[in-house]
Amino acid sequence: MRKTLLSILALLAFSFPGLSLPRWRTIDELRKLIDIQDLPSYREGIVTQVSSYDTTGGNEDGFAGKYSYLRKEKGKLVLADFKGPGVINRIWTPTPTKDTLEFYFDGERRPRLKVCFEDLFSGKVRPFVYPLCANEVGGYYCYFPFTFRKSCKIVLAGKHIQFHQIQCRSLEGYDVETFDGKDTAEIHAAVDSVCALWSNLNPSMRDYARGKSAGPKCHEVQLSLSPGEEATLFSSDKGGRITGIELEAGHALETLYKDLIVKAIWDDDEGWAIHAPAADLFGYAYGRPAMRSILAGTVPGRSYLYLPAPYDSKARVSLHYGKRDDAPQAPLQIKARVFYDDVARNPGKEGRLYTCWRREIRPRDGKYYDFLKHSGRGHYVGTIHLAQGLVPKMTEFFEGDDSTYVDGAMRMHGTGSEDYYNGGWYALLDRWDRGASMPIHGCLDYSLQMSRTGAYRFFLSDKLSFGKEFYTGIEHGPSGNRFPVDYTSVAFFYSDTPSQEQMVPEPALRKVYIPDVHPYFPQLMNITMGPHVKTQFISSGIRCWAEDTGLVRVLLEDLPEGRYKVYVNYCEKTDGAEFSLWQRQQQISPWMSSMAPQYGWVDHVFLGEVDVTAQSNTLTFRFKGERYSREFEFAILYLEAVK
Repeated sequence: MRKTLLSILALLAFSFPGLSLPRWRTIDELRKLIDIQDLPSYREGIVTQVSSYDTTGGNEDGFAGKYSYLRKEKGKLVLADFKGPGVINRIWTPTPTKDTLEFYFDGERRPRLKVCFEDLFSGKVRPFVYPLCANEVGGYYCYFPFTFRKSCKIVLAGKHIQFHQIQCRSLEGYDVETFDGKDTAEIHAAVDSVCALWSNLNPSMRDYARGKSAGPKCHEVQLSLSPGEEATLFSSDKGGRITGIELEAGHALETLYKDLIVKAIWDDDEGWAIHAPAADLFGYAYGRPAMRSILAGTVPGRSYLYLPAPYDSKARVSLHYGKRDDAPQAPLQIKARVFYDDVARNPGKEGRLYTCWRREIRPRDGKYYDFLKHSGRGHYVGTIHLAQGLVPKMTEFFEGDDSTYVDGAMRMHGTGSEDYYNGGWYALLDRWDRGASMPIHGCLDYSLQMSRTGAYRFFLSDKLSFGKEFYTGIEHGPSGNRFPVDYTSVAFFYSDTPSQEQMVPEPALRKVYIPDVHPYFPQLMNITMGPHVKTQFISSGIRCWAEDTGLVRVLLEDLPEGRYKVYVNYCEKTDGAEFSLWQRQQQISPWMSSMAPQYGWVDHVFLGEVDVTAQSNTLTFRFKGERYSREFEFAILYLEAVK
């Protein structure tokens, strides 16, 4: 069996106590959260994760808490019990409680650290401060590293817990200093450095110009590209590394046609290292800039990618403007900057940067959607994922779990798609309900009416190392992979060879899908009420009352211009009101009664046809309230494109 150098050192240290191992401390882990220049470096240590996922393959991933703990001890719940040496890199939950979280290190009988579960993310307790630890898009996350020499057991001093994921990396071969639970001056300063970088909303190459990426040169080109043309941004015939790529393309990427393609090749590789639409590489979502992470994304005026890319002897980066026959294409004016230096790759210690771009429309039932399947040595560092449902329903396809296998063994299994991206609770206000960018993760978009979302996550101190083979993918649907979807992804990894699984971005795969039916669900409906109108959001829909004639206007967000048939689900009841649908001053439907002797819902009732433009993108329900004695209750509003 092949032994790593660190494993051999550990064995020798055990056999010869006088032989010292390399030291590793909490502060060393904190530095890995900002030392982006070290991302190409190979690293030993297996990343594993415990989570509340349903081990039967169902969708009970924490709702009832059946799979949310390992065992009970003295009335408390043991969430994780890792054997060391190691470090806990990530703790996530969408359901923290006020119970105490206890950390038992190295077999100690008493917890060295005790903290309120909620305060691990609230910013009230140092060193667990924003944005290293925070709450956004429905998920609470903590990236503070808990190092331990022998073991770490995490216990919840409570009776119930729901969803959680706890991620750990082994540190075999190191003399690990166990975190003492204190915010020392050294840790305080390191945490502040991480938070300063992670809080930067306008990242630039100078933020990462240190170590092997210090003092980069800049090669700038101005291009005019016509359809079918390709232009070189950067080429070199000697070893070095690209430390950043920036594009100024105006509104060229803000389109439903992702025809501008980034290509790169390193050394004597037989395949492309990068071959992906620029819009996907920079985290655009359905024609709009959406990602603003510390590593890649778009800020006003430029798109950027700051993942270092070392090479041995030669490199070429180019832009290709893909030609298509189904839409007009104008020439593109682009300014590009490539940052680089002459520090060649160390082949035994560093990998080359590769991406794997893929898109599957209607993945086969029963099969995971693959982010990356790869053979060889390396480590995985990031996922960008656009998720489109192909049926006009709630976004149930995002119930699917992620799963990661390292060298043939499952190491990580998630609890839901948004959970993988440190989020939670889609379709709920101020949770997973719209795009929101965090330093290394975020939601790219969320639209019920378009039945789509998207997300990204980068792995820094928790990058996923593999020695022989690697697989990571995600389900489409709550269980069984049966929900029809259109998934696009970009996987980022370091290795010695490019991906054999990446797809060629052909014209049909570069076009954003637009559904024909657009459901507007009440929980995220943008409504405006007229005078003397009362509304109540309830589990089944929206209940409205008025003193006389009431008006409730719905803004048709994200809807493409065109002509649509309008349908509604409404409730019949003994005190039901008369109602009618209008578009501003134009009556669309006749007055209809929602009064009936028994309570019940009437689904998908046709109300008429409307034209929707940027100036006429609202619909108004008028109803007769009769001094608040009549109620109008409605739920889903459907707009179906007229072809």
